[in-house]
Amino acid sequence: MFDNELSPSQMRALTEEQDMRVIDRSSLILDIFAGRARTREGRLQVELAQYNYLLPRLTGMWKHLVSQTGSGGATPIGTRGPGETQLETDRRHIHRKIDKLRAELKDVIRTRDTQRRLREKNEIPVVALVGYTNAGKSTLLNTLTGAGIQAENRLFDTLDTTTRRLVVGDAHPGVLSSLEVLISDTVGFIRKLPHHLVDAFKATLEELKYADLILHVIDASSPEWEEQVRVVDDMILTLKAGDSPRLEVYNKCDLLEADVRQSGDRIVEISAKTGQGIDSLLNKIEETLSSAKKKAALRIPYNKAGLVETMHREGIVTDTRYIEDYIELDVVLSQNLYNKYKEYEK
Repeated sequence: MFDNELSPSQMRALTEEQDMRVIDRSSLILDIFAGRARTREGRLQVELAQYNYLLPRLTGMWKHLVSQTGSGGATPIGTRGPGETQLETDRRHIHRKIDKLRAELKDVIRTRDTQRRLREKNEIPVVALVGYTNAGKSTLLNTLTGAGIQAENRLFDTLDTTTRRLVVGDAHPGVLSSLEVLISDTVGFIRKLPHHLVDAFKATLEELKYADLILHVIDASSPEWEEQVRVVDDMILTLKAGDSPRLEVYNKCDLLEADVRQSGDRIVEISAKTGQGIDSLLNKIEETLSSAKKKAALRIPYNKAGLVETMHREGIVTDTRYIEDYIELDVVLSQNLYNKYKEYEK
């Protein structure tokens, strides 16, 4: 087993030299992913990655089929034996499978786009959990929402995105009595993640750039946590989610010595297993998301009175006053809604 990705020719030469099966890093990770995927979307993405990995390696797999003529001699120049024919047949079959999988994943992407537009219309913020594999994201989701999803101490335990509703308490009494968010668990990252997997899981991973808040879950007990943070930060930038608001959540702090601590405005220390620091995390989530809300006093003309209902449906109306020429509303709106209706601000 090799920690780096081997080219098809390297794998073929090593297999012949050692006379045993040779596995590289990508092959092992793909095998693990195949065993973990449970939903249709997860299986589609893993299968697509497997076929893209397999395609350039077909030649080595068919090398044992030495091209033969009908009489059993070596193949003359200009003719093709059954080995080559089978190789070409397999290539065509895999290309067809890849095209079919990509078409099915496009349907998944369309469904995701529809769901995203519905969330945006209903103004429900989305919080995404990201982090190195085995950092404790699924345990944190269970602790926050009671999701009850499987969470074990092993790599890539979560491949299928799980989304749950979470109501955060009121840090702003009288303005935001409660804040409902959708919080999503995502596939864990790892050093040198095979590019086949990044490409295949792009539909899932690109959801990060639409998140209203990213919680970067860090295994504070790992001796390699700094390198793991760098890997995840690089992946967030690759997915064009670098501008999204982010909190660094140092997990497994119950395993740390008392004097080993992180501090900062965008940092929270927790133990998802024991519940330590969860209240502080919830306060930080609400504080970060609420700061993106905009208070405004709008003057709605009576001939636009339908907008009053819109404000009640899409924003938070804290006071209503009926003046001679217009209806005056004190509202709390998302930045997008404020930009849409700021022409009515008094």
